[in-house]
Amino acid sequence: MGVFDFVKDAGQKLGFGKGDKEAQETERAQEAVMGGKLRRHLQGLGIAIEKVNVTFDDGVATVTGKAASQAEKEKAILALGNTQGVSRVVDEMTVGVPEPEGKFYTVVKGDSLSKIAKAQYGDAMKYPVIFEANKPMLTDPNKIYPGQVLRIPPLK
Repeated sequence: MGVFDFVKDAGQKLGFGKGDKEAQETERAQEAVMGGKLRRHLQGLGIAIEKVNVTFDDGVATVTGKAASQAEKEKAILALGNTQGVSRVVDEMTVGVPEPEGKFYTVVKGDSLSKIAKAQYGDAMKYPVIFEANKPMLTDPNKIYPGQVLRIPPLK
């Protein structure tokens, strides 16, 4: 369990907000819609979380459920946190198979996956490890942006 901070205005747009007619009535209704969209976003990425639920309140996404692995848990946190409008993720998930935790790294201007791999692992050619650890959120190793948070898995 933990709390993870993110850049609220960076990340993937899910299209929630002014365009949702059902969400325009009250802030509470809007936050419920946003929580549902975040949950569907996780499911759409194929991240293995049983009984996943996401609530949203004033920029904070709280996620519950049982992750199949530590990697899936970390991917869920990052998928939520790397979404515009989310400034913090509160992790209340359990893990089916405990394993070593990865690190989180916030991309800065001028970064590339090979540069990050060199800094984290001492070998720029280990960038595919970082790329694979961040799928399906990353679809191209050359498309990362400042403010994005990446999962840096432990080397096996």
